[in-house]
Amino acid sequence: MFAAVMPPPEALEHLEEFLAPRQEARVEGRPLRWTPVAQWHVTLAFMEHVPDRAYDDLVDRLAAAAARRRPVEARLAGAGAFPDPSRARLLYAGIETDPVELERMATGARHAAVAAGVEVDGQRFRPHLTVARVARPVEATRWLRVLETYAGPAWRVEEVALVASHLGEGPGGKARHEVVATFPLGGPEDQSRPRP
Repeated sequence: MFAAVMPPPEALEHLEEFLAPRQEARVEGRPLRWTPVAQWHVTLAFMEHVPDRAYDDLVDRLAAAAARRRPVEARLAGAGAFPDPSRARLLYAGIETDPVELERMATGARHAAVAAGVEVDGQRFRPHLTVARVARPVEATRWLRVLETYAGPAWRVEEVALVASHLGEGPGGKARHEVVATFPLGGPEDQSRPRP
């Protein structure tokens, strides 16, 4: 499972239209493995396993954490690569928003998980939306120059989502993502949905 900011359909469609004519491109002769649009999100906290006994507490704590944050304006813009452009394994679209508030959302989600007894990925929070992966590291600087020109429409981040990732259940044997709960920012703490 993971806690995430889910861009609205119009923001995802805009990015999809920008990327569509570029999806045949190769980087150092290697094809890119494009992430399905249905999996596009900005991860705040990744939880490899959420025990059933911890789920209700996790939902309550995520709701409380989201209620302490405020809605912010955001847009997908720019690009980057992990671990870096000279040996890229993952290409991403950036997110322009209030960086302090987004960091606080991520910190709150991670603290909520830990307090509920759920192990959280300990990597440093680096907000991004993964668009493609490469099997082996490549020099992607030239390709990123094209992606860096991207700037999508603005939208208002008003909630945090808790998403279940069902491995191997999506198209082509990829993961299928399912939003199982949503938590309004700065809002009431009782608007979550039960775990399926």
